[in-house]
Amino acid sequence: MLAPEQICALTAFRRDLHAHPELAFFEYRTAGLLAEQLEALGLPVHRNIGGTGLVAEISGARPGPAIGLRADMDALPMQEGNSFSHASQTPGCMHGCGHDGHSSMLLGAAQVLAAERDFAGTVYLIFQPAEEMEGGAVAMMQDGLFARFPMQAVYGLHNWPGLPAGHVAVHAGPMMAGMDVFEIVITGCGSHAAMPHEGNDALVAAAQLVTAIQTIASRSVSPLESAVISVTQLHAGDAYNVIPEQVVVRGTCRYFNPAVQRAIRRRLDDLCRGLGLAFDVDVRLDYRERYPAVSNAVSHATLAAAAAAQALGADKVIHDFVPSMASEDFAAMLAEVPGAMVWLGADGDTPSAPLHNPAYDFNDALIEPGVRFWVTLARHALAAA
Repeated sequence: MLAPEQICALTAFRRDLHAHPELAFFEYRTAGLLAEQLEALGLPVHRNIGGTGLVAEISGARPGPAIGLRADMDALPMQEGNSFSHASQTPGCMHGCGHDGHSSMLLGAAQVLAAERDFAGTVYLIFQPAEEMEGGAVAMMQDGLFARFPMQAVYGLHNWPGLPAGHVAVHAGPMMAGMDVFEIVITGCGSHAAMPHEGNDALVAAAQLVTAIQTIASRSVSPLESAVISVTQLHAGDAYNVIPEQVVVRGTCRYFNPAVQRAIRRRLDDLCRGLGLAFDVDVRLDYRERYPAVSNAVSHATLAAAAAAQALGADKVIHDFVPSMASEDFAAMLAEVPGAMVWLGADGDTPSAPLHNPAYDFNDALIEPGVRFWVTLARHALAAA
């Protein structure tokens, strides 16, 4: 499908992206390089959609339906721990989730589809900014993604450590959890650390709240449902001898069932209200809904599995796996247009480091099978649309 020299070029491109990571909505270099490569294939490229997003069009030999294939472009605000030659050159920023590989695989699919337009219809290649917690999918949609580029289906792919390299995991229904974030500001009355009775201790109140939050999943959600509520930030104080006046508590909530989401939010409200009364402090909850669960439509999950079986082999398709409590803003696209998310296994002879780990690097051996899967899926999806 791709010649060895093309795979080598895509590998070099991927490693260049890895060495020059860019954060959400600042993927100017990444988007520019991708646009240049796509335009060199003779493709119309629409820039600056939802910020730095791109959409490239590939028209087939005959008129027909349209489908979308999506890859993400942004990196993470974390320090890379690797020392290889293509390690990040930007302090505090790294491609710790493989978006450099996702973009490179979709670019490879563009090369094949642009050269062999033996299909009816249009393939829209969606290069999305800001997947990591910043809502790039929603930004592209608000900027007219699906109005400007109407499509019958949309598909996403994510590399997945923990699964064998070149295997595809997909099934109907939930693949990844919905995710919300919360910020709780607790304001008391600061005081000297030696005279705590002269103030209202917001820090002690926050400590009680962090403990109480851990009871939501275990005591307010059915054990037959899935829920994870994690406190990830606690900000307070500047001095050893000062009890701070204000504490900020932040975290995330994850779930599959919208009813569980509502129960979590209701319980957080209750806990914050009760905490204020119990400790005589002011408690303000800011709860923000981010992404619904990634839920694959039955027909599109079936189609993706069939494409994977043809492209990679029936023995490479995994159906019986446990969904992940991690989240993906591709869920917002699936809420508007039916489709499916698939995972592409990343573990070679040596298991991959986990996603979002300082030692992680995208497995370049996935580029060739990833391109094969994308091209086969595009043809299957257009034929079925």
